Amino acid sequence: MAPGFWDDPNKARAVIDETNRYRTVLKPFDAVATALEDAELLIELGEMEEDNAQRAQAAKDAAASLKVAEAGFEQLEMQSLLSGELDGSNAYLTLHAGAGGTESCDWAEMLLRMYRHYAENNGFEVEVLELSPGDEAGIKSATIQINADFAYGYLKAERGVHRLVRISPFDSAKRRHTSFVALDVVAEVADDIEVEILDEDLRVDTYRSSGAGGQHVNTTDSAVRITHLPTGIVVACQAERSQHKNRAKAMKVLRARVYEWTLDQTRKDMEKFYGEKGEIAWGSQIRSYVLQPYTMVKDHRTSEETSNVNAVLNGAIQPFIEAYLKKEAAEG
Repeated sequence: MAPGFWDDPNKARAVIDETNRYRTVLKPFDAVATALEDAELLIELGEMEEDNAQRAQAAKDAAASLKVAEAGFEQLEMQSLLSGELDGSNAYLTLHAGAGGTESCDWAEMLLRMYRHYAENNGFEVEVLELSPGDEAGIKSATIQINADFAYGYLKAERGVHRLVRISPFDSAKRRHTSFVALDVVAEVADDIEVEILDEDLRVDTYRSSGAGGQHVNTTDSAVRITHLPTGIVVACQAERSQHKNRAKAMKVLRARVYEWTLDQTRKDMEKFYGEKGEIAWGSQIRSYVLQPYTMVKDHRTSEETSNVNAVLNGAIQPFIEAYLKKEAAEG
């Protein structure tokens, strides 16, 4: 309501976004406080009751309020681990199929589905910016944008090589195969953060968006691929039918990845996509998903594991994310 607040819409939006991030902490904090007060009040009322059934009901209601408080406290505890400069930002996820051919392309598509389920299950918005189909099945690469408070803070835990072991559905001999996919995660960079990208350092290519066909297939060269020559970073976008809009979105992704790349050059600990992580193959994985001869998902950084592979592949990856964030906080 301040005079002149909306004179600069971009600045006003930045203030509102920051306010919303504060609310993501204050709202659960207030919920915890209220639940604790309710539990205390119910206990006091129960102690005043002479009827045993009423006393038991009050104790039951107090226990329910304490469970609500505990769940809210766990949420606050997790948010306290997200104190990085960009942790509150939206995130760009990019998947690249590695060693394994068709197997790895299929694995990349499975991972894309897993992360989309994770985002949707948590109420995050998901947009596919670019998708390159495999030659026979699956995808060679894909980039998605996930919009939510602390999306990057949570999903940065997923950066690295993911390994799958299973009986191949593409092998007539039913042999066990190992596949690898690399996942890169970068934060969306706010407009007020300066990232120097010169026009002469860019190579811009246009091409026809890929798709399954049909009456809505894009028949124009509206998809955009931008290569940042100094770093070799390549980004693409085919989400829109307008070449101009695709270029604008691709430039946002490029700003984020160039910014992340710049930060990496100053870091000693570089377990990052552009760091010392190694090739997308054996020995470089951060997590293994084993379907045969037994079922298990294990994170090699934290030793967090579960035998419920189906749940994980349907988006139940929060325990792995939390274990990673707690380990990072303990070591930091």
